[in-house]
Amino acid sequence: MKFTVEREKFLKALQRVNNIVSTRSMLPILSNVLITAEEGQLKLTATDLEIRIDTAVEAAVAEPGVTTLPAKKLLALTGCFAGKEVEITVNENHHAQINCGSSRFKLLGLPADDFPEMIAFEPLREVKLAESLCRRMLNMVSYAVSIEDSRKTLTGVLFAVSERSVTFVATDSKRLAIQENNLEFLDGTPGDAIVPIKAVNELKRMLEGENPLSIKIGEKLCRMESANFTMTTKLIDGNYPNYRKVIPQNFSATVEINSAQLRAKIETVGLALPDMSGCVTLTFADNKLTLNASSTEVGEGSDMVDIEYTGDPIEVTFNPKFFDDPLKISSVDKVKISFNAAEPLNPVALEGDPGFLYVIMPIRKH
Repeated sequence: MKFTVEREKFLKALQRVNNIVSTRSMLPILSNVLITAEEGQLKLTATDLEIRIDTAVEAAVAEPGVTTLPAKKLLALTGCFAGKEVEITVNENHHAQINCGSSRFKLLGLPADDFPEMIAFEPLREVKLAESLCRRMLNMVSYAVSIEDSRKTLTGVLFAVSERSVTFVATDSKRLAIQENNLEFLDGTPGDAIVPIKAVNELKRMLEGENPLSIKIGEKLCRMESANFTMTTKLIDGNYPNYRKVIPQNFSATVEINSAQLRAKIETVGLALPDMSGCVTLTFADNKLTLNASSTEVGEGSDMVDIEYTGDPIEVTFNPKFFDDPLKISSVDKVKISFNAAEPLNPVALEGDPGFLYVIMPIRKH
């Protein structure tokens, strides 16, 4: 096996697959990247048995073949090299001689026989989105995924597909983020699937352009295919909670406010807390939004924003991080905050970007 590849392209391909590689795996083969050299290109594959990523890069292949090499070491070496091209020759023992510029290196690999094969599955549905749109939709919700394993279904993002739209949903039971978009292509039947947050984060990392992204969803697996990569992930088994039930049907008041200004005020007042896990109180009254925070460790702070609100005064208390998360991703100048003045502990809704809804549960002040 022998090939020559541009260092920068090789490096980018290795970066696509390396995140899921573990150096502490019980199976040594999972610490390696599968390299398949065929006419005009290299195929690179990595897997942790939950997620599999395949990508390809142009190469001059003198001798076709297949091997596996330590993924992290190969990535580190390629990143250190100064030359423009990397030449790799692999012998029958899977020892790779790697040359680039003035650098010479030998890397010991493993046979490809034990590397897990791609699992075939029958898609129940396929949708297509532009990479940039999919990335934005996932960014709008993924921060709200639960980090606790007690409810496994909440540790992933719900992909809900209807005949006309696709909706991404995430919740940790204290807040709910929903991003919906019209669907131009659906092959198969509508339905739901829960994609693990690790796979979601890997997908976001690789989505970088306007290429069409195909999302094929089966009973237990989901496969995302782009011009630059293919990612296959296991799905989380179970039924996602009925998230629509927690969305209030009516609100007594809606306030419009500059999103950047609101975020800045929350961040400023939050400095009175030892960290962003404390709470900030928002008081709506007399055309003003007043923000207050205090702690025994740091001190106290307050700030104010002019708004249009003349209804009954209402005071609601939140974890400031929960409010900051959607604001820092928002692409619009103004957001709408909706609440029920008579029920300060009822859910509060935040809207702004098209198709986006964020529902947050206030905290009971002690």
